[in-house]
Amino acid sequence: MQQQHMEDGAELSVVVVDDDEAILETLSSYLSKRGCKVWTARSGAELDDLLRRAVVDVVVLDLMMPGEDGLSICRRLADSHHVIMLSAMGDVSDRVIGLEMGASDYLAKPFDPRELLARIRSAARRPAIVRQRVRKQVFAFEGWLLDVNEARLTDPEGAIVPLSGGELQMLHVFVDRAQRLLTREALLAGTLGRDADVFDRAIDVTISRLRRKLSREGQFSPIETVRGEGYRFRPVVKRL
Repeated sequence: MQQQHMEDGAELSVVVVDDDEAILETLSSYLSKRGCKVWTARSGAELDDLLRRAVVDVVVLDLMMPGEDGLSICRRLADSHHVIMLSAMGDVSDRVIGLEMGASDYLAKPFDPRELLARIRSAARRPAIVRQRVRKQVFAFEGWLLDVNEARLTDPEGAIVPLSGGELQMLHVFVDRAQRLLTREALLAGTLGRDADVFDRAIDVTISRLRRKLSREGQFSPIETVRGEGYRFRPVVKRL
């Protein structure tokens, strides 16, 4: 792990996380010459160590790395840092998955460093993400148990049901506003936090996945479609 010296008047603190030494060297040199204070890390463990010691505005994070992958790291950091995902996999589904995990932006490799700098500056202009004291968020409904802090859903038989980052966010919105009509716009704002139409498709995909995971033989789906208006989570939910 190393820090590149910034020029006087630098405005942004950036950490680039990638296991490719050539990419680290190229990006740290380019960004530091353009007014950024730049650190580099080669793994999630190095990044965690750095973030305990430094205040960082933007994390530039590679998707494919040894050990903990970029999606898992992004999911951990999304509530406290602006994250820009980098990946050689650039199709729409990959971008949606990255954004579902909480990334602020996504850039496919290969890319022009000038575009990355523009996206870093754009992310940094957004409202600051402030670390907040963790509040216990556990919800119970019809024998199910959702622990938001632990990202864990348990079915009525006690088995853990795996959830993606997007599914966890969507279910959290539903249980937190159970039995209330939620428009697509409200769901979009409460999950992906984007207003671009392309991400609207992710709502349908995520709700479909949640319905399958929450389905019980002989019972109605807990997620009701209100035609032309939105969705409603049927069960009575208790916050524990």
